[in-house]
Amino acid sequence: MGGDGNSAYGHRSFKRSRSHFGDRITADGRDGWPVRAGRYRLVVSRACPWASRAVISRRLLGLEDALSMAIADPVQDDRSWRFTLDPDGRDPVLGIRFLAEAYDRRETGYPGGVSVPAIVDVPSGRLVTNDYQRITLDLATEWTALHRPGAPELYPAGRRDEIDEVMAGVYEDVNNGVYRAGFATHQREYEKAGASVFRRLELLGERLSGQRYLVGDTLTEADIRLFTTLVRFDAVYHGHFKCNRWKLTEHPVLWAYARDLFQTPGFGDTVDFDHIKRHYYQVHTGINPTGIVPLGPDLSGWLGPHHREELGGRPFGDGTPPGPVPPGERVPPRGQPA
Repeated sequence: MGGDGNSAYGHRSFKRSRSHFGDRITADGRDGWPVRAGRYRLVVSRACPWASRAVISRRLLGLEDALSMAIADPVQDDRSWRFTLDPDGRDPVLGIRFLAEAYDRRETGYPGGVSVPAIVDVPSGRLVTNDYQRITLDLATEWTALHRPGAPELYPAGRRDEIDEVMAGVYEDVNNGVYRAGFATHQREYEKAGASVFRRLELLGERLSGQRYLVGDTLTEADIRLFTTLVRFDAVYHGHFKCNRWKLTEHPVLWAYARDLFQTPGFGDTVDFDHIKRHYYQVHTGINPTGIVPLGPDLSGWLGPHHREELGGRPFGDGTPPGPVPPGERVPPRGQPA
């Protein structure tokens, strides 16, 4: 999720930028960036659904000790994502105030937006990658030597074609579709995008009516990618992005599925609704010029019974759930259901 041009949203057609820095961190280091414990820092915003994928994957795989994490303020300014949540407004590991500084060290005068998730090389302070589509896949497949014992297979080799097919539809119509609807500048553009969002959600609901997870009987990358949009749906996409044909809570299958994931270690314990709401409503001034953050919705239902276990399935396959959230990464109470 980028940090530039927020006031322009709603005044120009939306097109998601491709990740400019696509280097990969791999086991063999073929791009010059070998997997090494402690060498890299993952920079995220808990508000951003694209960054939240990486937060969830890192936790499920048990990479907290190997890959440190910086959490940016959910409210940006014109200098991009900032570290005002940290003492003195500076990231304690990278020593920078703005993520843009790591981008500048990689490419001076880079003309694109400063986006999260981003992985930064700690020794040099340079950005390595902002490829949000690839980062989580590499965490699952290239960082295996540093995975915790019992880590799940989030991108199993035998299921990748099916996972890729499901994720392609989720990305086009749901992950990115809500943005195309929310930032539409013409009625027809909005209606086309909104219709695609709900058509895809209905298809996903049909798929999930008879199986607990999107692909196979365990959690995969596909579930992570759908969850990060669903968990934001009623809080911001329904109202702020005008995706209001129905609420998530009004769709029995998807609401139960989302609650099942939320209550699974590694998912809900990474979600900060306070960050989510403040970012969308205060930053996107092009479509919410007052910056007023709504009081709702009621979050208590996220912890209610979902009964999805009746469909079978094994969340972690032959593995185990992740352990407790590290103290420094726990979501403050205001960001979680009461």
